[in-house]
Amino acid sequence: MNANGIKLYDHPQAPNTRRVRIFLAEKGVEVPRQTVDLANGDNLKPAYLAINPAGTVPVLEFADGSRIAESVAICRYFESVRPEPPLMGTDARDRARVEMRHRQVEQTGMVPAGEMLRNGSRRFENRALAGPHPFAQIPALVERGRARIGLFFAWLDTVLGESEYVAGPRYTIADIAALVTVDFARWSKAEPDPAQKRLAAWYEKASARPSAKA
Repeated sequence: MNANGIKLYDHPQAPNTRRVRIFLAEKGVEVPRQTVDLANGDNLKPAYLAINPAGTVPVLEFADGSRIAESVAICRYFESVRPEPPLMGTDARDRARVEMRHRQVEQTGMVPAGEMLRNGSRRFENRALAGPHPFAQIPALVERGRARIGLFFAWLDTVLGESEYVAGPRYTIADIAALVTVDFARWSKAEPDPAQKRLAAWYEKASARPSAKA
């Protein structure tokens, strides 16, 4: 499926844009992409802030000039226009379960991974929060984030003892978020414990999917 008249503002390494690319690859949807150079600060320049005042990626732009920001909102749009395969649930109960697990991954995994990176890397000095406003780094959040990501890995290993995938028997957006989070945490040298065998087996299987390379 080609999404005519649609463009995705993207950055190859950004975790949130990777979430969208994996989602689209699972759907078999191809969307033209325009790279926003985050390293050069292009996302904070007037031209891009006119597109997204939050200064973040991804952003989905339609032919009429309207736009949707935020990775999950973009995924929800494509889930609606391309229902198969279902990545956000199949019925009321399943959709609620997928949403629950997805939110748990975001809050307990992706947030602390971001805290570690943005508060510990010199690259993000005075950029501890994403967006156009400067915020000083808080070094204590690095260690708190490291402790929290350790708890996330342990939780994920437990969850994967209950079902084949993060939200049940099928691969969903919760798996996409978890895969991206595990890789994102490695930027701050945070790794799962080798003893977490269920997490390791799931990670190997999720990473082997063609979409993981999107």
